[in-house]
Amino acid sequence: MKNAVAFNAELFADPHMHAWLVMQQQLGLATNTLAAYARALADYYTFCQEYGIDLVTATREQIAGYVHLLATRPVQVRTQPLRLGLANATIRQRLVAVRLYYDYLQEKGLRDTTPLPRGRYTAGTGFGGSRRGLLPHFRKLPWIPTDEQWQAVLQAVLAEPVRNRFMLALAYDAGLRREELCSLCTPDIDPTHRLVTLRAETTKTRRARVVPYSETTGILYAAYLQERRLLSRERGPLFLSASRRNRAAPITSWTWSKTVHRIAARAGVKLFTTHTLRHLCLTDLARAGWELHEIATFAGHRSLETTMGYVHLSGRDLASKLAGGMSAIHTWRVATMQQLV
Repeated sequence: MKNAVAFNAELFADPHMHAWLVMQQQLGLATNTLAAYARALADYYTFCQEYGIDLVTATREQIAGYVHLLATRPVQVRTQPLRLGLANATIRQRLVAVRLYYDYLQEKGLRDTTPLPRGRYTAGTGFGGSRRGLLPHFRKLPWIPTDEQWQAVLQAVLAEPVRNRFMLALAYDAGLRREELCSLCTPDIDPTHRLVTLRAETTKTRRARVVPYSETTGILYAAYLQERRLLSRERGPLFLSASRRNRAAPITSWTWSKTVHRIAARAGVKLFTTHTLRHLCLTDLARAGWELHEIATFAGHRSLETTMGYVHLSGRDLASKLAGGMSAIHTWRVATMQQLV
């Protein structure tokens, strides 16, 4: 079996971290989630070593010091200016891995309690029925481009090969996550009914779903198939590299991220990322009047709470004012992509 932490040798210094990560891999944890947990534990391990903290007996006060470090140390993100502190969501992600690690130590009998208790609230208990977590949870609305920014992105995409134009259109139409898009195989596309099947093993929630795509995207798909046949006629991964170095090899999610980053820079819309297309699609569906459960099913969300952000963003509390102008916004968005053909 491939070692779960082969990419981070320093974790071998702590056998409990190593054992926990291997166990998560054996239980089928998604590769990207496993990698994120490993990075988080590596960072926490380094902190403990630098400050002489025993991993097994660490206290809540010492972990609070780690949170303070995460919130104040300099961070360089891509080409953005140097800033202080990780984002709230990133810090929370790091703490999830640390919390699960201490839950594991508690289960193994190495600790009586965990230094990272979960926040909780029990309805109807009144005073004393809630407990604050170690870190407050900030819920930010997702950023989406304005109509002008969207047009600028489309203009930038025109300079891209048909494969990238097709990928961008399909990612928006089907509201796909980056990994879902890059994991598509040729049998997953049904051009007759314009449907794409997301296999359970490629989704974040491990739930399969079938979603439609537009006629414009269908035209781009047909054009891309002509290009793909020059690379390979074999069934398998849908998106293949045309570069000399990796000719006919499946493109990775990292490659797609770099492609979108290049497009965003050319368009002058630096906040545009691979996940923006998913945010934009689900937001447009909410604006067009889709019901909450319909959007959740389309997106493959496990919880309706995740979907609520998009519905709130759509301004449905102002539905009476927006109904006339918003009902066709999704259709308009698809129509604007015809220039990619």
